[in-house]
Amino acid sequence: MPLKIGAGDLGRIHDHARDAYPEECAGALVGIDNGGIKVVVDVWRAENTHEEERIRRFLIEPLEVKKFEEQAEEKDMGLLGFYHSHPDHPAEPSEYDREHAWPGYSYVIASLGAENVEDMRSWTLRDDRSGYDEEPIVG
Repeated sequence: MPLKIGAGDLGRIHDHARDAYPEECAGALVGIDNGGIKVVVDVWRAENTHEEERIRRFLIEPLEVKKFEEQAEEKDMGLLGFYHSHPDHPAEPSEYDREHAWPGYSYVIASLGAENVEDMRSWTLRDDRSGYDEEPIVG
């Protein structure tokens, strides 16, 4: 299933990744399912609360995820997934990412160096949690 994200929201993910560098950033993808296409209507920044290795890890607290779900529902939308950055690392999910992900959500990963985002890709965790499948990002 493709993930549709407008240029403005991709830019906001880019800005968040750049602002957080060299640490990982994280946030929510909010929108609607439009006939099998996930349409991102907004992206919301989250606080990376990981206590160690914020350069290589992120954590969004469960209460913040619940808040995102409630706010999305108030706007007749849903929580489609999450985004995070991989500073100086490819835009591919890690084992840590797999251990902390849920099937059914989209996971956008922005790979960046000190200057710019180099790559942005989206992934979905398989139902059996064995790995990820890449999903196309359309604009």
